[in-house]
Amino acid sequence: MPSEYTPDELLPLSGIQHFLFCRRQWALIHVEQQWKENALTVEGRLLHKRTDDPFFTETRNGVITARAVPVASYRLGLSGVCDVVEFSESPEGVRLPTLRDAVRGQEGLFLPAPVEYKRGKPKREPVDEAQLCAQAMCLEEMLAVSIPAGYLFYGETRHRVRVELGEALRGLVVKMSREMHVYFQRGYTPRVKTSKACRSCSLADICLPVLQENVIAASKYIRQNIEE
Repeated sequence: MPSEYTPDELLPLSGIQHFLFCRRQWALIHVEQQWKENALTVEGRLLHKRTDDPFFTETRNGVITARAVPVASYRLGLSGVCDVVEFSESPEGVRLPTLRDAVRGQEGLFLPAPVEYKRGKPKREPVDEAQLCAQAMCLEEMLAVSIPAGYLFYGETRHRVRVELGEALRGLVVKMSREMHVYFQRGYTPRVKTSKACRSCSLADICLPVLQENVIAASKYIRQNIEE
């Protein structure tokens, strides 16, 4: 794998969540360019609409809040947009001379923390945490700063969760980004592996998980009988 990617090779950062949720879903979206809305994706899009204002920046109690901040990492080969980035005064931070017109000239050092908005509630698998960590790693590369933590805000619970961005989570992001690039370069879409998550997937009608599994089962049955 390359040590750095070119701008044309950058993949959507948001794809890490899809990839961890289901590699086939990720491939259908990012390799085959297929997408379909359902009630859950619409709810998520409406929640994000509150933060998708790239011209909004405010300062309150010493914290600068910037919405819809574009980020990229040429080491990970990812690019995307942070819902919100909060910059808090900190001796571990950086100067922000060119962030946006509204904050140019701000005195002091500021430590960034990405804030990602999610429709539902915390999940068992670290899919949301990995996406948040990827955003932080992009910001670190862009601003030459270390970011220890970020935040996830869940629409269902109306609760904000602090996420420590440790080595294990960072390693997962690196591993997933590499795998995504391998799949994308090969144009590879994995076979179906059905689970309970298939019922809430917006691509169920495109993926056809039950039909695909029946086809695989039938081909296996035929092969076994031929071998016998």
